[in-house]
Amino acid sequence: MKERSERQQDLESVSRVADALLANVGRAIVSKEYEVKLCLTTLLCNGHLLIEDVPGVGKTMLAKSLARSLDCTFHRIQFTPDLLPSDVTGVTIFNQKTEDFEFRAGPVFAQILLADEINRATPKTQAALLEAMEERQVTVDGETKPLPHPFVVMATQNPIEYAGTFPLPEAQLDRFMMRVRLGYLTLQEEAKLIGEDRVESPMEELQPVVSPKELDLAQEAVRAVFVKPALREYIARIIDRTRSHADIALGASTRGTINLFHAAQAWAAIAGREYVLPDDVKELAEPILAHRLILRPNAEMQGQTTRKILAQLLEREPVPQLTGDE
Repeated sequence: MKERSERQQDLESVSRVADALLANVGRAIVSKEYEVKLCLTTLLCNGHLLIEDVPGVGKTMLAKSLARSLDCTFHRIQFTPDLLPSDVTGVTIFNQKTEDFEFRAGPVFAQILLADEINRATPKTQAALLEAMEERQVTVDGETKPLPHPFVVMATQNPIEYAGTFPLPEAQLDRFMMRVRLGYLTLQEEAKLIGEDRVESPMEELQPVVSPKELDLAQEAVRAVFVKPALREYIARIIDRTRSHADIALGASTRGTINLFHAAQAWAAIAGREYVLPDDVKELAEPILAHRLILRPNAEMQGQTTRKILAQLLEREPVPQLTGDE
């Protein structure tokens, strides 16, 4: 009984964090509760978030509102074609007063890093984040320096067909736990938005509502959510199908498997459950896996997309029947 009571307390800590973040971000980002919930899932898994869509739909505002809701250090980098790797990680310079070399930390040394329009920088500069995202550290001039905890990269990007963009390499895309797309508001939502007479930006009203300690406790609670063996196998089968599909040149990685597993735990915890359901996995498969898959050229010419293929895979894959307590 005590163990179950402790698990319930852990879930309550997740609910407190989730409710506070959803309510706070909802003041700035209207009518996008599902997308904000996906972002929250990424934060609860200590993962990195990629927000992709056309210009002007609120990508940067979403990332900034999430960052402002967390009582964490925050830096923003505006990625441009002339941005250098040292502009991200920092540089070692010679101090004439002390007659010694000293390290000037770059903006990557923050708990929340907003990489705005990340695909407008050159591949060399994009690669400056690879070590930081995976190992939570950076190496400059042979010296390895740890990054603060938590460390989360929230990146925004425009679709690759837009002018002035450099496609992110597969290795970097794979480091993003989830890709979220906002999309346009409906006609009614847009009419309501422009009807609100706001003098100041809603961003000005946002204050931190979750501390790093609270986020840590919620992240620990998420890892304790129970996943039955049959459901673990179900996740592995979905990943395996992406690797053997005729239209896919590069399937999901093992990192993608782990990300889908942990995201399903977080999704269940946000819903107030101590266990994961097949529906949790199906709900998250597209935002977790679609950006990791590379289609064959002939499949793209035939109008296939990774989202369509994942939907087909999920429809065909037998769902495990979960009965009884394990």
